[in-house]
Amino acid sequence: MNDETPYRQREQVRRAFDAAADRYEESAVLQREVGERLLQRLDLIRLQPGLVVDLGAGTGLQTDALRRRYRKAQVVALDLSGNMLRQARRHGTWLRPVPAVQASLDQLPLAPQSVDLLFSSMSFQWSEDPQRLFRECHRVLRPGGLLLFSTVGPDTLRELRESWQAVDDADHVNRFPDMHDLGDALVRARFGDPVMDMEPFTLTYPELRGLFQDLRRIGANTVRGHRRGGLLGRAAWQRLETAYSAYRRADGRLPATWEVVYGHAWASGEQPQERRDDGAVVIPLDGIRVRRRSS
Repeated sequence: MNDETPYRQREQVRRAFDAAADRYEESAVLQREVGERLLQRLDLIRLQPGLVVDLGAGTGLQTDALRRRYRKAQVVALDLSGNMLRQARRHGTWLRPVPAVQASLDQLPLAPQSVDLLFSSMSFQWSEDPQRLFRECHRVLRPGGLLLFSTVGPDTLRELRESWQAVDDADHVNRFPDMHDLGDALVRARFGDPVMDMEPFTLTYPELRGLFQDLRRIGANTVRGHRRGGLLGRAAWQRLETAYSAYRRADGRLPATWEVVYGHAWASGEQPQERRDDGAVVIPLDGIRVRRRSS
């Protein structure tokens, strides 16, 4: 039996985030910044939701902000990690507790057409199947409901991925779909008027161990696919450090690239599609809008 079943992968992710929950916010600098930028996008959208679900809520930083923004709404924190949800509940009060649901993003325990706003910041990259994830999101959203999310794209941690090639040919860094593939998946899931854009971020570290420490503290140290077995030896670590040092900047610090992808779409009904005789679905390219950033 293949030991990389979706259930096993999900359990690995859950354990990683359970272990990271207590110290997550110490290292989640980028996650906090992206979450705030995603929340700002709601300033431009007229929406008075009755039910809001924060998918992949983590320690509840954005859940709390959503509760303050939509005071009349019920805001639910949903996450795979029970330890993360315990942290999220701390944002509640006796009079207004934080409803929390432990569940997978790919199997939402929510009634069809029950949610007005699905919000997710930096969690969709942990979905086992983005197409299934978007279908689930469309299923639970009311007609006219909004999906607003951020995730990471294929350039994320590219320096680390390329440096590992000096050690072995195993996968040590997850591979993520680009924003065009995510836009295609939204249209196939029957979302209306999807908009995608991307923003690069660069974090820097004095030494490589600092990057690994941050990845562990935010729970991002789980890799799917073929992995190298056993612990990394001293010689292999030295090869990795030497390869990564080629990226060292003029100020002496090591960069770590994060490609952040933003997207939003509306549960507004069917999209025009054509199914061919071979079963393929043809989707018009104008069904997806890509917002380009000015330089």
